[in-house]
Amino acid sequence: MRAVRLSVATAAATAAALAAVTGCTEKSEAAGGDRVVEVTATDSECKVSKKEFPAGHVQLDVTNKGSKVTEVYLLFPDDRIVSERENIGPGTRQKVTAEVKAGDYRIACKPGMKGKGIRQDVKATGGGEAAKRDPRLDAAVASYREYTQEQADGTLPRVKVFADAVKAGDVAAAKKAYAPSRIGWERTEPVAESFGDIDPKVDLREDGLEEGQDLEKDWTGWHRLERSLWKDGKLTDRDSALADQLVEDLTDWQNRVGKAEITPTSMANGAKELLDEVATGKVTGEEERYSHTDLVDFKANVEGAEKSYALLKPVASENDAALTKELDTQFAALDTLLDKYREDKGKGGDGSEDSYEFTSYDKVGKAERKELSDAVNALAEPLSKLAAAVVATK
Repeated sequence: MRAVRLSVATAAATAAALAAVTGCTEKSEAAGGDRVVEVTATDSECKVSKKEFPAGHVQLDVTNKGSKVTEVYLLFPDDRIVSERENIGPGTRQKVTAEVKAGDYRIACKPGMKGKGIRQDVKATGGGEAAKRDPRLDAAVASYREYTQEQADGTLPRVKVFADAVKAGDVAAAKKAYAPSRIGWERTEPVAESFGDIDPKVDLREDGLEEGQDLEKDWTGWHRLERSLWKDGKLTDRDSALADQLVEDLTDWQNRVGKAEITPTSMANGAKELLDEVATGKVTGEEERYSHTDLVDFKANVEGAEKSYALLKPVASENDAALTKELDTQFAALDTLLDKYREDKGKGGDGSEDSYEFTSYDKVGKAERKELSDAVNALAEPLSKLAAAVVATK
């Protein structure tokens, strides 16, 4: 599952804001329909309204009746993620549209956003085929698959530069290489996280360790090295080993990206997840707490979301022209706002060159962070409707 990105206390504070902008208090338009599964999450239960539903498009209508912030996942039996929604605050509702073939699945609720969660086995019934698609959506999936592979392929050389600097004990060079090494991952994070086991190895934050895990033995990946570079100010033999492991784990990711399950709805939901990542980690400054390179991650998350949207837009605009007009406006506004913090006006937006630099986030004031948060929320609200627009029929 995805590594915890923020403390439970912070999640509780941000979930209400997220709920307000994702339409999570709305009633399911198809409540009671055979393709709607009502999921009731509490601190100790994960109840589902039905254990079987037709293959094709399914909607999870999630209500959190517990006291803790929760996450809900639709999983393959091997724990790969079909779809997910994080940071569902107490007393709020969110809807997730997914596309599934006939077969066995699990729905998992994770109160407190840790552990494997409370699980229910469910089944999609039918002839084994997914819902019929507009051919343009098949083309969008193919293009997005190429994009994710390109991002993974482009990440490895930059990660090796970072790892080599760490192993050489060159703190200054490693600091310079750190943020660029993360861009491809941040652009395609939902696909990377769909495998379940890679994300905790490479992108876990210090406060994301599970109970019983050891800080020194079990914490690996970028953020462990980030702490050594910016907090400790020195590199050890342990850091050299961690650098080699990071390259190994990301090579595994590179080799597996092409096998990821990608659908039009997972692309749309992934775009929304990337905005939630920004809202709950980057805007708060928790993601890059030592390096303060949050705005590089922030920009990469937005670029990844915008890529998914651009590929899905031809179909979504026919089904909901008002929605895509609003998304165009809000993406442009957020891009313009982020450019205010660019210190290197070089390239980076097309994935071919990633040399851009941003203001250190510890120099971004409270009012400016609020402005960024408001822009993210203004985009997240319409973006939460993209999956439904993609599968709508006129």
